[in-house]
Amino acid sequence: MTIAAAAYPLDFHDSFDSYAAKVTAWVSEAAASGAALLVFPEYGAMELGSLGGRAVAGDLEACLHEVARWKPQVDALHCALAARFGVHILGASGPVFLSEKGNDIYTSAGQTDPKRNAVYTSGPRPVNRATLYGPGGILGHQDKQIMTRFERETWFVEPGHGLRVFDTPLGRLGVVTCYDSEFPLLSRALVEAGAEILLAPSCTDSLRGFTRVRVGSMARALENQCVVVHAPTVGLCDFCPAVDENVGSAAIYGPPDLGFPETGIFAETPLNQPGWAIATVDRAAIAEVRRAGGVLNHLHWEEQAARIAAGVAVV
Repeated sequence: MTIAAAAYPLDFHDSFDSYAAKVTAWVSEAAASGAALLVFPEYGAMELGSLGGRAVAGDLEACLHEVARWKPQVDALHCALAARFGVHILGASGPVFLSEKGNDIYTSAGQTDPKRNAVYTSGPRPVNRATLYGPGGILGHQDKQIMTRFERETWFVEPGHGLRVFDTPLGRLGVVTCYDSEFPLLSRALVEAGAEILLAPSCTDSLRGFTRVRVGSMARALENQCVVVHAPTVGLCDFCPAVDENVGSAAIYGPPDLGFPETGIFAETPLNQPGWAIATVDRAAIAEVRRAGGVLNHLHWEEQAARIAAGVAVV
């Protein structure tokens, strides 16, 4: 199947129709290239903060709530596009506020001032949620598990609870959002639950931040002998300080072994340039490299436990 990973810029929109036109154009382009699975980046939904005006978009707290309140319309748009083009789409992630029972709520229990330039929260904090859409509708969502320092110390975005593997006609998919991709046990749990392709949407504001996710994603492809799809935000965003600088390159990775590119890179976009990284991958190659690769990282993973149990000597 053909996979498309977005290097996605954040734009100011004066209406939801403007946003819908942009996303439609991106999906149409990828579908025209034959892509069956499209991956958008982490926090790509933050451009919806612009719908509240520059004062709201420029306020760290108010922007979260403005973006979250558009989630039903975002879901409807992506469902329609997935059905229209016959594709699966991991939508750009964004904040979702949850009730005590875990149900989505699209406004907070906080109070907004009359000028709509600040929100004073007294209610729940948001999770960072990526939703997977298929031709038949929403397949589910994955909330980011491990929060960065900015998310936990400044923005107060909460970690989600639990990992999910999506069993789709394209194969079993798992999502490791940005920082999650840097923690191997999360990906390993998804792979042991059957994931063949890991989706790694990201949002990083520096080359070193992007490199951390890139290195993590490539390492996850190596050690699990699977495909990892890395989709970042790119470019400057002058209206939302939470995502004001975005550095990245979209790419599709595999293990550098039998049946895969020798570099482990199927495709990648130029650094900081918007566009799709598109590649065709064969799910059968994943099973084959796990069976007969030059190395058998996936098979030999459990041997680490026995080596560690033997003890570590400090000499």
